[in-house]
Amino acid sequence: MPQPDHAVVTGAFSYTGGYIAERLLRSGVKVTTLTRHPDLQNRFCGEVDAAPLDFSDRRRLTESMRGADVLFITYWIRFERGETTFDGAVENSKTLFEAAIDAGISKIVHISVSNPSPDSRLPYFAGKWRVEEALKGYDIPHAIIRPTLVYGKDDLLLNNIAWALRRFPLFPIYGDGNYKVQPIFAEDLAELAVQAATSVENFTADAAGPDVLSFNALLRLMASKMRASCGLVRTPPSIGLALTSVIGLLIRDVVLTRDEVDGLMSDLLVSDAPPTGTTRFADWLTHNADDLGRNYQSELARNFRL
Repeated sequence: MPQPDHAVVTGAFSYTGGYIAERLLRSGVKVTTLTRHPDLQNRFCGEVDAAPLDFSDRRRLTESMRGADVLFITYWIRFERGETTFDGAVENSKTLFEAAIDAGISKIVHISVSNPSPDSRLPYFAGKWRVEEALKGYDIPHAIIRPTLVYGKDDLLLNNIAWALRRFPLFPIYGDGNYKVQPIFAEDLAELAVQAATSVENFTADAAGPDVLSFNALLRLMASKMRASCGLVRTPPSIGLALTSVIGLLIRDVVLTRDEVDGLMSDLLVSDAPPTGTTRFADWLTHNADDLGRNYQSELARNFRL
């Protein structure tokens, strides 16, 4: 397939979607975003058109995508809160697929997660599997990209780890810390997603960086590059989560969930496939350590309070 002339990206004013939108714009592709916050300040200085990501209005979703060639979907939820549930996120994803088909979209590029499974006891990973299977059931060309641990500017997880390493004398490591992570730079992920839009075949592929690190090694590398003197202390997961929850109460945010810790400790953020990203995590840290973790990034403020 040729490079698209017009693409729709969910969440271009946010994190992963923002990197994809930037990559598309550099290639001269017109970009429209579907966003839950269309009135938010446009980080692209007007280059990206914005429409509401309103799952209750499928007709409007369809009209917002009409005339575009490709839909890039980064939509998902980190955890359940109030009426926001994983079951609902699966149904919302199906609504997006159906609206895209009605709009005449030629291809869907869906950003999933590494190691989704129908048997997972973690709703995040089981829900992602259900979305993938739903997409495969529609008669539309598609690509499914499964990233591991995505990092970059505006990232929540690694930024907030850095924030804690800067501000507290101790940082809890859940268990022995020897479980693995395989960071993928968000720009590398965006490059893979944009390339996937031109493939003539349906496919599913992992997106993983060149480095596989233990969580211990990841934290020590971050602390070293940032010149942070925080001590790393191994704790039972329950105690570490309790300490994290206390911090969450103080800053009015959900810092980390039990499911996220279980996924991390189960080595779900690594890939068995050859690495597809090229940016080395240590190299990125060298250039960004001074800025990383200077301010806390709130999940609730970003996605629930606006």
